[in-house]
Amino acid sequence: MNVSYIAHVSGKVQGVYFRASSQQVAIDYGLSGYAKNLDDGDVEVLMCGEEKDVDKMLAWLAHGPPEADVVSMEKKQIKWQQHNFFAIS
Repeated sequence: MNVSYIAHVSGKVQGVYFRASSQQVAIDYGLSGYAKNLDDGDVEVLMCGEEKDVDKMLAWLAHGPPEADVVSMEKKQIKWQQHNFFAIS
């Protein structure tokens, strides 16, 4: 089943290759969507794809890449969105 989730990740998540790492993980899991920096220092990640793969991505986001220090992550399922790739903005 296809699902879409949006997550806001807080902590030391900007300037540590979080978005680029998120993109690579999403590609590895066959997901589309985006990762973008927010003005408050968080990173927002939209993930669209098979539920089992989105679950894997959400688990990865809870800790992020080695340089990151994730303090918290809020996730919310949203209406299905179709994207052709996973973008960084």
